[in-house]
Amino acid sequence: MFLLKYTFCLSKLEKVLVTVREIISTENAPRAIGPYSQAVRAGGFVFASGQIPIDPATGEVVAGGVAEQTDQVLRNVSAVLEAAGTGLDRVVKTTVFLADMNDFIAMNEVYGRFFGEHPPARATVQAARLPRDAKVEIEAIAMLNDEG
Repeated sequence: MFLLKYTFCLSKLEKVLVTVREIISTENAPRAIGPYSQAVRAGGFVFASGQIPIDPATGEVVAGGVAEQTDQVLRNVSAVLEAAGTGLDRVVKTTVFLADMNDFIAMNEVYGRFFGEHPPARATVQAARLPRDAKVEIEAIAMLNDEG
Protein backbone atom coordinates (compact mmCIF):
# COMPACT_ATOMS: atom_id res chain seq x y z
CA MET A 1 0.00 0.00 0.00
CA PHE A 2 2.79 2.48 0.88
CA LEU A 3 4.67 1.67 -2.31
CA LEU A 4 1.59 2.37 -4.40
CA LYS A 5 1.13 5.81 -2.80
CA TYR A 6 4.82 6.61 -3.28
CA THR A 7 4.66 5.69 -6.97
CA PHE A 8 1.57 7.85 -7.46
CA CYS A 9 3.30 10.83 -5.82
CA LEU A 10 6.36 10.47 -8.04
CA SER A 11 4.20 10.19 -11.12
CA LYS A 12 2.34 13.37 -10.19
CA LEU A 13 5.63 15.22 -9.49
CA GLU A 14 7.07 14.20 -12.87
CA LYS A 15 4.01 15.59 -14.66
CA VAL A 16 4.36 18.90 -12.82
CA LEU A 17 8.06 19.18 -13.67
CA VAL A 18 7.47 18.49 -17.36
CA THR A 19 4.71 21.07 -17.72
CA VAL A 20 6.56 23.94 -16.03
CA ARG A 21 7.88 26.52 -18.46
CA GLU A 22 9.76 29.73 -17.90
CA ILE A 23 10.01 32.69 -20.26
CA ILE A 24 13.61 33.87 -20.76
CA SER A 25 14.49 37.48 -21.49
CA THR A 26 17.79 39.33 -21.49
CA GLU A 27 19.00 42.84 -22.32
CA ASN A 28 22.18 41.26 -23.78
CA ALA A 29 20.34 40.20 -26.94
CA PRO A 30 17.86 42.05 -29.15
CA ARG A 31 14.35 42.32 -27.76
CA ALA A 32 11.69 40.27 -29.48
CA ILE A 33 10.21 42.25 -32.39
CA GLY A 34 6.86 40.48 -32.22
CA PRO A 35 4.60 38.48 -29.91
CA TYR A 36 7.14 35.83 -28.93
CA SER A 37 9.78 35.21 -26.25
CA GLN A 38 13.54 35.27 -26.71
CA ALA A 39 13.51 31.74 -25.28
CA VAL A 40 11.50 29.32 -23.17
CA ARG A 41 12.86 26.86 -20.61
CA ALA A 42 10.79 23.67 -20.48
CA GLY A 43 11.33 19.98 -19.83
CA GLY A 44 15.09 20.22 -19.30
CA PHE A 45 15.65 22.19 -22.50
CA VAL A 46 15.85 25.78 -23.68
CA PHE A 47 14.09 26.64 -26.92
CA ALA A 48 15.66 29.83 -28.27
CA SER A 49 13.74 31.83 -30.84
CA GLY A 50 15.46 32.75 -34.06
CA GLN A 51 18.00 35.52 -33.66
CA ILE A 52 18.90 37.96 -36.38
CA PRO A 53 22.06 40.11 -36.59
CA ILE A 54 20.86 43.03 -34.49
CA ASP A 55 23.44 44.61 -32.21
CA PRO A 56 21.61 44.82 -28.85
CA ALA A 57 23.51 48.03 -27.97
CA THR A 58 22.31 49.94 -31.04
CA GLY A 59 19.19 48.07 -32.13
CA GLU A 60 20.53 48.07 -35.70
CA VAL A 61 21.50 45.25 -38.06
CA VAL A 62 25.29 44.92 -38.07
CA ALA A 63 27.14 46.13 -41.14
CA GLY A 64 28.87 43.66 -43.43
CA GLY A 65 28.12 40.43 -45.17
CA VAL A 66 26.82 37.08 -44.01
CA ALA A 67 30.02 36.30 -42.04
CA GLU A 68 29.67 39.41 -39.86
CA GLN A 69 25.95 38.81 -39.52
CA THR A 70 26.42 35.16 -38.53
CA ASP A 71 28.92 36.23 -35.87
CA GLN A 72 26.40 38.67 -34.36
CA VAL A 73 23.55 36.16 -34.59
CA LEU A 74 25.54 33.54 -32.68
CA ARG A 75 26.58 36.10 -30.07
CA ASN A 76 22.88 36.87 -29.63
CA VAL A 77 21.97 33.17 -29.38
CA SER A 78 24.74 32.71 -26.82
CA ALA A 79 23.46 35.62 -24.70
CA VAL A 80 19.93 34.22 -24.67
CA LEU A 81 21.17 30.76 -23.72
CA GLU A 82 23.36 32.18 -20.95
CA ALA A 83 20.34 34.05 -19.56
CA ALA A 84 18.55 30.69 -19.45
CA GLY A 85 21.42 29.00 -17.59
CA THR A 86 23.05 27.10 -20.43
CA GLY A 87 25.36 27.80 -23.37
CA LEU A 88 26.37 27.01 -26.92
CA ASP A 89 28.23 23.91 -25.70
CA ARG A 90 24.86 22.40 -24.67
CA VAL A 91 23.06 23.07 -27.98
CA VAL A 92 21.61 19.89 -29.50
CA LYS A 93 19.87 21.32 -32.60
CA THR A 94 19.89 24.51 -34.63
CA THR A 95 18.00 25.71 -37.64
CA VAL A 96 19.75 28.21 -39.88
CA PHE A 97 17.72 30.38 -42.22
CA LEU A 98 19.64 32.02 -45.06
CA ALA A 99 18.31 34.70 -47.38
CA ASP A 100 20.60 33.27 -50.07
CA MET A 101 21.93 29.69 -50.06
CA ASN A 102 24.99 31.00 -51.93
CA ASP A 103 26.05 32.38 -48.52
CA PHE A 104 26.24 28.87 -47.04
CA ILE A 105 30.04 28.55 -47.11
CA ALA A 106 30.67 31.93 -45.43
CA MET A 107 28.01 31.24 -42.79
CA ASN A 108 29.36 27.74 -42.20
CA GLU A 109 32.92 28.97 -41.55
CA VAL A 110 31.75 31.33 -38.78
CA TYR A 111 29.27 28.77 -37.42
CA GLY A 112 32.07 26.20 -37.11
CA ARG A 113 34.14 28.57 -34.96
CA PHE A 114 31.32 28.85 -32.44
CA PHE A 115 30.52 25.13 -32.19
CA GLY A 116 33.95 23.48 -32.53
CA GLU A 117 34.53 19.73 -32.63
CA HIS A 118 31.11 18.60 -31.42
CA PRO A 119 28.55 20.67 -33.33
CA PRO A 120 24.83 20.14 -32.82
CA ALA A 121 22.42 18.66 -35.33
CA ARG A 122 21.42 21.31 -37.84
CA ALA A 123 19.08 22.11 -40.69
CA THR A 124 19.83 24.96 -43.09
CA VAL A 125 17.16 26.36 -45.35
CA GLN A 126 16.80 29.30 -47.68
CA ALA A 127 14.03 31.70 -46.74
CA ALA A 128 12.37 34.06 -49.19
CA ARG A 129 12.93 36.96 -46.80
CA LEU A 130 14.08 37.38 -43.20
CA PRO A 131 13.07 40.04 -40.66
CA ARG A 132 14.80 43.41 -41.10
CA ASP A 133 16.21 42.04 -44.39
CA ALA A 134 18.82 40.05 -42.46
CA LYS A 135 21.00 37.63 -44.39
CA VAL A 136 20.86 34.96 -41.64
CA GLU A 137 18.69 33.88 -38.72
CA ILE A 138 19.43 31.02 -36.31
CA GLU A 139 17.23 29.30 -33.73
CA ALA A 140 18.52 26.76 -31.22
CA ILE A 141 17.49 24.06 -28.77
CA ALA A 142 19.86 23.46 -25.86
CA MET A 143 19.96 21.16 -22.86
CA LEU A 144 19.96 22.81 -19.49
CA ASN A 145 23.08 22.46 -17.38
CA ASP A 146 22.91 19.73 -14.73
CA GLU A 147 22.16 22.34 -12.05
CA GLY A 148 19.66 24.15 -14.37
